[in-house]
Amino acid sequence: MAAGPAMTGKILLVEDDAATAEFIAKGLDEAGYTVDRAEDGRTGLFHATDGGYDAIILDRMLPGMDGMAVLAAIRAAEISTPVLILSALGAVDARVEGLTSGANDYLVKPFAFAELLARLRLLIRAQAPAAGRQVTRLDCAGLEMDLLSRKVRRDGRAIDLQPREFRLLEFLLRHKDQVVTRTMLLEGVWEYHFDPGSNVIDVHVSRLRRKIDDGFAVPLLRTIRGAGYMLGPVDA
Repeated sequence: MAAGPAMTGKILLVEDDAATAEFIAKGLDEAGYTVDRAEDGRTGLFHATDGGYDAIILDRMLPGMDGMAVLAAIRAAEISTPVLILSALGAVDARVEGLTSGANDYLVKPFAFAELLARLRLLIRAQAPAAGRQVTRLDCAGLEMDLLSRKVRRDGRAIDLQPREFRLLEFLLRHKDQVVTRTMLLEGVWEYHFDPGSNVIDVHVSRLRRKIDDGFAVPLLRTIRGAGYMLGPVDA
């Protein structure tokens, strides 16, 4: 039933129709998810506020407490877990009400499980921690590097860098506010695993410093005597 690669995660399913709940739970289990089930709104809200879910699948028409009231209570409690509403109410007004009331997505019954799973995965992926995403921009005190366009700006002013200077600055930005030694630069930028004894690092750092610091009030690239270099504003 479940298409695509197996995933992991914890899902809360709030659905009072036993057949529908069993159908969804079975598919999610096959897709690698752990599923907690609730058959009424109050139980669903209790589980939702108890925490730890990657997403919530919420039927709109529930006994005891309807889905919209559950959703309102979840958001009032400042719980940001993504919510996918399931409902037989497919009119535009009903969908708009659900989405504007705090739902992240709205799927109309009857539905294909493959679509539900795809939507669920998108919701979970969108909530993934930033650390898990590919970094495309680096910055330090107004100095910005776009890794996709390979453009560098400081305080809005474009800075033209040669390829090696770009790699050097990228390395320094990834280690901003840290002391970076000559050995680290040789291995990380020049891919040497020894110091050839030349002044190649000093020359490139000096050129880079002129490009990113000259004409600006606060210098960013500093030499730390006896240790290496550091990118970052001087502490007040």
